Amino acid sequence: MQVKEQINNYIAAQPEPKRSDMQALHQLTLQVSPGARLWFSDGRNSEGKVVSNPTIGYGLYTIKYADGKTKDSFRVGLSANTTGISVYILGIADKTYLSKTYGKRLGKASVTGYCIKFKTLKDINIAILEAAIGDGLSVRDENR
Repeated sequence: MQVKEQINNYIAAQPEPKRSDMQALHQLTLQVSPGARLWFSDGRNSEGKVVSNPTIGYGLYTIKYADGKTKDSFRVGLSANTTGISVYILGIADKTYLSKTYGKRLGKASVTGYCIKFKTLKDINIAILEAAIGDGLSVRDENR
């Protein structure tokens, strides 16, 4: 199955209003970075065990481990969860950056070092979330 088909199936499987919110976020992220690489993770590890929620990914982030090994992953991710939606922004070294830069202006959202979590799109300032997504997709190193 192609990545775009997996993404469409994942979004379609969400109950409303989460489905509409996920579709809107997917379109918004594609508009912010139309050429970004698309990813889809079903949340299963190499043994097939569910270890996380399924996630739609955008962009490219090369994770560098202490042992020198690397792994390619997405830069920005969208994931439905039991209480709402999570937007993951990876590769920012300063774990307070998202909170300091966007936290107070986002609306009803919790912001951690790499995750913005909210119940529905109507609870947040979409323009601020768009700026955070664009910022995340533009990160080229871990110097923030």
